[in-house]
Amino acid sequence: MDLIRIILSVIIPPLGVFLQVGLGKHFWINVLLTLLGYIPGLVHAVYIVARK
Repeated sequence: MDLIRIILSVIIPPLGVFLQVGLGKHFWINVLLTLLGYIPGLVHAVYIVARK
């Protein structure tokens, strides 16, 4: 399942974070980072998914 989350995080970063933590603060931080730029959102999403 982690591989699927990482792949989804690369395609749509907020979706990968949502599948990992739900609608918590990390999801909203990722949405903001993704709106500011794709790369910061991508890095944050992969970090959130890979830390567990």
